[in-house]
Amino acid sequence: MSTKTPSEEDILRPINTFTKKYVILYGAAALGLVAFLVAWSYQLREGMIVTGLGDWGTGGGSTWGLYIGAFIWWVGVAHGGIILSAAVRLLGMDRYMPIARIAELTTIGGLSAAGFYILVHMGRPDRMVTSVIGHYHITVNNSPLVWDVTVITAYFVLSATYLGLTIRYDVARLRDDLPSFAPKVGGVQLPDLYGLVYNVLTFGYTKKEDKIIERMVWWLAAAVIIMAPLLLHGGVIPWLFSVLPAMPAWTGGIQGPMFLSIALMSAISGVTIISYSFRRAYDWDHIITDDIFRGLLLWLGFFTLLFLWFQLQYVLNGIFLGPLDRAHASEAKIAHPLYRIAIGMIFATLVYIFLQAIRPALFSKKRALIASCAILAGTLTEKVLFVVEGFMDPHFNIYAATPGEYFPSVIEWLSLVGTAGLVALLFLNVSKLVPVVELHAIEHLRGDHDHEHEHEHEHEHTDATEPEVEA
Repeated sequence: MSTKTPSEEDILRPINTFTKKYVILYGAAALGLVAFLVAWSYQLREGMIVTGLGDWGTGGGSTWGLYIGAFIWWVGVAHGGIILSAAVRLLGMDRYMPIARIAELTTIGGLSAAGFYILVHMGRPDRMVTSVIGHYHITVNNSPLVWDVTVITAYFVLSATYLGLTIRYDVARLRDDLPSFAPKVGGVQLPDLYGLVYNVLTFGYTKKEDKIIERMVWWLAAAVIIMAPLLLHGGVIPWLFSVLPAMPAWTGGIQGPMFLSIALMSAISGVTIISYSFRRAYDWDHIITDDIFRGLLLWLGFFTLLFLWFQLQYVLNGIFLGPLDRAHASEAKIAHPLYRIAIGMIFATLVYIFLQAIRPALFSKKRALIASCAILAGTLTEKVLFVVEGFMDPHFNIYAATPGEYFPSVIEWLSLVGTAGLVALLFLNVSKLVPVVELHAIEHLRGDHDHEHEHEHEHEHTDATEPEVEA
């Protein structure tokens, strides 16, 4: 265990340092995003035909592919992230306080990427105005797509408000009234360069509002937890598929729980990777501790077990004396090599998590990182196959003579690179503006650290006086 005392200087290090690695990573993320924007501009000019997603019927293929699969995946990452952060506050999981804001930022990034996919897949962005916003009062009652737009927007506003309220506390204190020990570490504080931004973030702030904000954040966290099984990845997103009666592979009440389990798996994996990156880049071993990674792995194992159980229920209901069209769709999915690879990766990760829980010596941060990458790759693959295979095996397959095939186009692959770059740029920019670890987390860790030292001094004092007592 690290003996370093967590301080304000630690959480401000990303803001006050500038390295070559940061520039390289920023350049790579920006290049990925620009590459997709160029590809998207080509798609806008030539039409969706350049992706092959317009080919169905006699042309075979699938009109929903990587775009929709990645959309579901990003929404899952976002939804699971805000649930993780809300659980920290609502359930008193103080152990994970240092990664709460990272989870919140993951939600903002995931929702941004998911919303971007809606625009991309609509073919023409102006349809968002003419078809969705312009006729919202009509379409909201009938269109699952408009449900998606509504819920994603609501969650984005909820998450941004949640994040903004917690940032006010940190910015106000790190600008004006640092603790008395701060001069010992150089009196580091937020730079004046972003003074205008900080003034906007703390507009009208007074210390009297701290208790009010604390209650507001608690209620926002409660709303997130309550809405989780009802909206977004526990409700609206799976309903988008399960209410379409023509697609037997998408129907069934198990979709909601399975989508929610994937959301939490993906979010925990994403937060693990991002937390590991910040820990290594800024020497945060004493803030984002090994204990946090161990805990995240255990939670990842729990939700992975649930997901595999839901998959088993879904598959058995599809292939064991089920309706012929449902059985055909299920068999097509489980026979796909990529599905077997994805489930194999997820199962192997579960086995590792189980073994390291029994034998702690098997745990390492790098293995946790590899496990998280495997889960993200596996869940993304499963979601894309869920969309594609379900779309290509409808109830009434009038084009059975030419079933066709689907493989993502270059533009679709670039969309994945671009949205990953978008989320990376969000973290890189925000980390230069505000702390990605809450001040409350530092105050809590410092209190625990001081408490441990008090106990150590008590033991030393007791050991030193024992001979005198015996004498």
